[in-house]
Amino acid sequence: MHDLRRLLRPYDFPAYYKTMLRDLYKRPIKDLRISVTDRCNFRCTYCMPYDEYTWIEKAEILTFEEITRLTSLFVQLGVQKVRLTGGEPLVRKGLEKLIRQLCGIKGLNDLSLTTNASLLAEQVPALKTAGLKRINVSIDTLDPDKFRRMTKRGDLGKVLEGLFAAKQYGLHPIKINAVVERGVNDGDIIELVEFSREHGFAIRFIEYMDVGNSNNWTSEKLVPKKEIIERISARFPLKEVGRDNGTAPSVDYEFVDGRGELGVIASVTEPFCSTCTRARLTADGKLVTCLFSSVGTDLKAILRSGASDEAIREIVSGVWQKRNDRYSAERLEALHSSTGYNPKTQKKLEMITLGG
Repeated sequence: MHDLRRLLRPYDFPAYYKTMLRDLYKRPIKDLRISVTDRCNFRCTYCMPYDEYTWIEKAEILTFEEITRLTSLFVQLGVQKVRLTGGEPLVRKGLEKLIRQLCGIKGLNDLSLTTNASLLAEQVPALKTAGLKRINVSIDTLDPDKFRRMTKRGDLGKVLEGLFAAKQYGLHPIKINAVVERGVNDGDIIELVEFSREHGFAIRFIEYMDVGNSNNWTSEKLVPKKEIIERISARFPLKEVGRDNGTAPSVDYEFVDGRGELGVIASVTEPFCSTCTRARLTADGKLVTCLFSSVGTDLKAILRSGASDEAIREIVSGVWQKRNDRYSAERLEALHSSTGYNPKTQKKLEMITLGG
């Protein structure tokens, strides 16, 4: 069992983070996840369990210019990395225009994209030209029939076409993300590893989490990081590298034979709340400070009211300085308690609204 007190204590961040804007647990703001749309052309069961959704009105979605302005202000406060998410970000028309604008922000060191890749093949030339350098692609299985069942409408062939188009156009690194759910795709772990090694992709396995309120999460569906690593190591010996800069969500490993790397995001069994440096901006402009948050701060309303950059920076600073999120650490504590853990006890924003 993990030392829960260690998981909850403030983390001793590297010296170059000390002057950044920090929250109540001394965590700096360094990463920003931006959802550019709540719409998606897949219906993955762990993310979008409903058959019907009430979509955000288009007028309420942030424009590219608004996203760029807010991102610039976040960078001024310490953000160094931005990841574009959705929904599925590639269903947002003209995304390359946003990428071009974001690449022009001084001080933004890294811009990446998470996608299901089904629309990537036709868009990757424009995305690359606009300045995009790296992507994460969500692929939970390489079995076409199972892939369609899990996504409810996805075509694995189109996804793989997009994946290899990205490689052809020189995006690097390309990482595959796979959410592992027991009884669904946990038997696909080794095949995914073999595929990534063969084609030079990194791969990250993600523990099945209780995102949102409606995916019927139970601990029985969880395949813990320890088991994932043991299964892989039995076939392909691994050497642990650790978390990038000590703060990344993924614990990384290298294959002993030198043929690639993988990571595991273990939000459930090995929480990383104490080192979380990520803020999130929803498609309709709400600042959210945790993947498991129930509310956000409406920056869009403040921005559209005519607020100055200084006023918006002060609001963002105030939200972050009051931040005390540690949901995953509290969940682990509850899982090991006599009363157990009930994911329904806290209402959370749905994944499709919040972005990954």
